[in-house]
Amino acid sequence: MIKRFFWIFLFVLLSACSKTSKPIIAFYYWKTNLKFSETEKEALKDNDVSKLYVRYFDIGLHSQTQAPLPISPVHFQEKVQNFEIVPVVFIQNKVMLQSNLDIQDLAEKTLKLISEINKKNGVSCKEIQIDCDWTLASKDNYLKFIEQIKKLSQKKLSATIRLHQVKYFKRTKIPNVDNGVLMFYNMGSIAPDSLNSIYSRKISEKYLESLKKYPLHLDYALPVYSWAIHIRNQKVMGLRSKLNVSELKKDKNFEQISPIFFRVKQSNYKNGVYYLENDLLKTESIQADDLKQMAGDLDKNTAQPPKEIIFYDLDEFNLNNYEKNIFKQVISCF
Repeated sequence: MIKRFFWIFLFVLLSACSKTSKPIIAFYYWKTNLKFSETEKEALKDNDVSKLYVRYFDIGLHSQTQAPLPISPVHFQEKVQNFEIVPVVFIQNKVMLQSNLDIQDLAEKTLKLISEINKKNGVSCKEIQIDCDWTLASKDNYLKFIEQIKKLSQKKLSATIRLHQVKYFKRTKIPNVDNGVLMFYNMGSIAPDSLNSIYSRKISEKYLESLKKYPLHLDYALPVYSWAIHIRNQKVMGLRSKLNVSELKKDKNFEQISPIFFRVKQSNYKNGVYYLENDLLKTESIQADDLKQMAGDLDKNTAQPPKEIIFYDLDEFNLNNYEKNIFKQVISCF
């Protein structure tokens, strides 16, 4: 009887522990030069961050030969031995759309460049992440590429997953990786209307139920960035990074005409971009309440609790828009 009671007690104890364990906090680092500001160092320390997902390079196509080539490899200007570094390679979908793509050659060159960057900077990685918004037209090449990377690297492999790839996974298929990271942002189109393209709860609700049926374990990436959409005569001219409401309020060349829209009062250059009088800037950002709402919605619909919440991205400009304990508040929702 005592022995039986012991096993029941142990089961209850382990069950309670599993429910109270929280995901770890990690960050994406997406700048070409890796060097932490004091604010960034403080955020890493305050949140006990031990893992960083570092964009190592993009893969695009040569403008003339249309051959795959690496774009803007990262330059380490900081010692990162205290962190587990996960190299992230962003692959433009047009690369995977190439009908004559030499997949094995691309996989070998990708791993070679990762290895060279690691060796140069004293990094020993256990995991590699591939970031690609593959489509039905590119899925065959992409899935074969993932197989080659997994076979050749002999490392843990993760891949970014978009909402549409979760909902329609029977058509888009599931890459042969150890786990996925759901990019829970960039949900809408870049447009001159009043909708937020970074996050829309209305859009996310169309996909959340699908998470319960998705066979691959998912961790979650949440946005902590902002930008402005540059509009001229109702046409989108481009995205302008590191611009938000507080930044534009300081600039006398812009006037706020609504909570998210600013009008250019007089033609000017700002951060290397030329703005014509009467151009509009539509600011898009993520508030602390949005992050908590995202976390709560994901927690209600997840098939398996996430092991990590990865915030995109570690940048002083982004961090200054939130109170210091926001990241711990978010993971407490899981």
